[in-house]
Amino acid sequence: MAKKENNRLHEVDPLTLQSWAAREEAMVVDVREPGEHAGERIPNSELVPLSRFDVAKLPESGNKTVVLYCNSGNRSAQAAERLFSAGWSEVHHLKGGIQQWRQAGLLTEGDDHAPISLERQVRIAAGVLIVAGTTLGAVVSPWWLALSGFVGAGLLFAGLTDTCGMAMLLARLPYNQRVRSR
Repeated sequence: MAKKENNRLHEVDPLTLQSWAAREEAMVVDVREPGEHAGERIPNSELVPLSRFDVAKLPESGNKTVVLYCNSGNRSAQAAERLFSAGWSEVHHLKGGIQQWRQAGLLTEGDDHAPISLERQVRIAAGVLIVAGTTLGAVVSPWWLALSGFVGAGLLFAGLTDTCGMAMLLARLPYNQRVRSR
């Protein structure tokens, strides 16, 4: 029986990453979607969205440490799994994602004309669907209440797993794919 390789995912805290980036020792890779990256990002980060993540398309890092990040750390861990599948034995990612970066008081950059955040888009879409399902359930047919129940179940699943199907669908909309040049 072959021995299973130990893949190691290293969590990097924001201050360490900032130090590495300042000394040009790290290549910072954002695995969020283009609209999220346009709205707010770690300065000088490269975009390789998880939805189209391909190890072969990672920018050349030279001898720099590649550090992945997303919003909270969930998607960067998923991207790390893809790197492990491609043969990488060690991967670094930003602990707590850009949320933790902001909480550490570190600067971000962004485009004022970027689409609103996916999180807000999900809240708006879920709210509209729940109100519509409830209204149609009261006025047209009680079967429409299933729409509200379905959206509620999706939100519960998203909260428990930190994976949101609605966000993945919204991220694919054309206005969320536009990236302005820096």
